[in-house]
Amino acid sequence: MQPTLLILAAGIGSRYGGIKQLDQFGPNGETIIDYSLYDAIRAGFGKVVFIIREELKNDFEEIFLPKLAGRLEVAFAIQALDSHVPAELGAVQRTKPWGTGHAMLCAWEQTDTPFAIINADDFYGKEAFEILADFLKTDTADDLHALVGYEIQNTLSDYGSVSRGVCDLNADQTLASVIERTKIYRQEDGETPGQIVFEEPDGLTPLAPETPVSMNFWGFKPSVFPYAQEQFAEYARANFDSPKAEFYIPTIMTNLIRRQQGRCKVFRSRSEWFGVTYPEDKPLVQASLKRLHDAGKYPAKLW
Repeated sequence: MQPTLLILAAGIGSRYGGIKQLDQFGPNGETIIDYSLYDAIRAGFGKVVFIIREELKNDFEEIFLPKLAGRLEVAFAIQALDSHVPAELGAVQRTKPWGTGHAMLCAWEQTDTPFAIINADDFYGKEAFEILADFLKTDTADDLHALVGYEIQNTLSDYGSVSRGVCDLNADQTLASVIERTKIYRQEDGETPGQIVFEEPDGLTPLAPETPVSMNFWGFKPSVFPYAQEQFAEYARANFDSPKAEFYIPTIMTNLIRRQQGRCKVFRSRSEWFGVTYPEDKPLVQASLKRLHDAGKYPAKLW
């Protein structure tokens, strides 16, 4: 059975200043999503589910359906603000989406095979797709999931802080926990310039350059969905009056591990990673993609 690829593409892009998931970065106007789709097809994925906001659906259909016809089955999942929110809580009073964990849950009806899930605005590389595709095709344990990890030093932006899921590993390289840190950056001054740190209410905490982090490239078995729904209901009840609260995929996995409902195998990828957080990142991504084309890693035109 071919695995499914879920693409998280409902974000607003407040720091970028626009819909970065549809912005053009490749030499022929390709989006970053185009490269993920191309690599996913080569790795053996059979279906893609775009997780989007309703107002983006026409744009996504216009851009991607002609390219993928005959190559990949396509479905759309809408991340609505009231999706999977317990009915007794009433009308949802927020404008910001509930986060990546909620987005994944919104694709439940469109997903009935083992699946990978990625960010729309991150480039992960061919090898990472091959690693997860092989795992999802061959592993039969319903409670064993997977993560492709990257070193924190290779995932920073030169133009501001980033959010990353910081991983704590067991001795056997399975995941002990992953905690979302929302302000990670390299210090420019102070006693330790160049030190990678994340901010906490009581100060700064250093991170080793080799610390593995989640770039939201996960592999899941469909058994995760009922647990995710249960966790989100708990989260929504506790955070219903917090309009900026977000329910993350790392939270789902950490809870699965703590409650002994699931395990996570961590793969280290040698693939190049780069992403877009700020407008200033765009020229760097464009240059990186051009270099990959020039090196023959991708054809002159993807489609």
